[in-house]
Amino acid sequence: MMRNMASPPLNRRSFLVATGGTALMASTAAQSACAHTEPPPGTIKRADPISPTERASRLARLQQLMREQGIGATLIEAGASLFYFTGVNWWRSERLTAALIPAEGEICIVTPEFEEPSIREMLVVPGDVRIWNEHQDPHKLVAGWIQEQKLGDRPVAIEETVRYFAVDGLQSALPSLNLVSAAPLVSACRMIKTAPELALLQEAADIVDTSYRSIAGKIEAGMDGQDIFMIMSAAITEHGGTAPSGGVQINEGSALPHGSKFRETVKPGSVVLMDCGCRVDGYYADISRTFVFGEPTKKHREVYRQVRMGQEAAMMAAQIGTPAGAVDDAVRALYESLGYGPGYATPGLPHRTGHGIGLDIHEPINLVHGERTPLAAGMCFSNEPGLYIPGSFGVRIEDCFYMSQHGPVYFTQPPNTLDAPFG
Repeated sequence: MMRNMASPPLNRRSFLVATGGTALMASTAAQSACAHTEPPPGTIKRADPISPTERASRLARLQQLMREQGIGATLIEAGASLFYFTGVNWWRSERLTAALIPAEGEICIVTPEFEEPSIREMLVVPGDVRIWNEHQDPHKLVAGWIQEQKLGDRPVAIEETVRYFAVDGLQSALPSLNLVSAAPLVSACRMIKTAPELALLQEAADIVDTSYRSIAGKIEAGMDGQDIFMIMSAAITEHGGTAPSGGVQINEGSALPHGSKFRETVKPGSVVLMDCGCRVDGYYADISRTFVFGEPTKKHREVYRQVRMGQEAAMMAAQIGTPAGAVDDAVRALYESLGYGPGYATPGLPHRTGHGIGLDIHEPINLVHGERTPLAAGMCFSNEPGLYIPGSFGVRIEDCFYMSQHGPVYFTQPPNTLDAPFG
């Protein structure tokens, strides 16, 4: 499919793997054990699920932050944050299932009566489960708990993804209640990953990386993006990943970062951009690879090499204490020096350099201009400074990394050459 024509090796900076103490809630040994140490291709590091003890420690951290800020309780709907704190992995519907986390004491989960047995099966931390029937108003149940706990005189924090109907219903039931955003509280907990979380992210990344390698010879002329994604999805499932996700853009569609409605097919000279991921115990991998079916042109090779330069510029800028936005600024300065842009204009990099990753595929904080949050040990990001030439083609290479106390550490190693685009 792709000829083995050697290109000059890309010089890249070496980054130190954490070997000393960290800011994480884990020992040095545990952190080092989950660092990517370049195992043989196809090696998948299996990880343990998050323990009830760790979830309890997360709740304790959230409650500490709430007390420090004078917050009485935090409301969290079904979704990633509910799973993060309680182990309850539930979906959202018109029927409210939500957790109330007080600044002191046990949590309370409100759910329909017929869902109670399932909720109790999943709940791994001490807590009360209160039920409502189909003809009842769940918001009154939430309000009643707040009054019962004597929390009405303190602000109640609302997790940022809670839907409007739940907020409006609570406010209608308790008009005097002061509702504030819980985003600073929840993000402060979730954005700093512990060693067990890093191990799960590593496993997910290993699965996707191994799956890419396994499909390298299976793509044929005439296939469209859906055909290719189905092959990749099957490989991910075979290697132990759940919820395969992503998409495949071909030819001019590769210049559109998130794809096109047109179903282009593979032919000699086609640029194929694959953006694929999966989950392990809820934690996401997100990896992009770009290849040329047949013989790459000089322009293909040039742009590919420039994207790798962008990735390395990001890794060099991503140091402890550096504002997250400075990482994006470093990449954008490089690309502008190569004639792209300016800024977010195309041809060039129209999107941020990276996003946070964890239980959500995109979560705070982002590597984007203006983001002032300092990088800290335990933060995890994608590194994906693609280059897009509208009407022609695009190249994106995406690998995720975490911050050790010594700097950034890749979960997967980016391929250096277009002649070996899957590594």
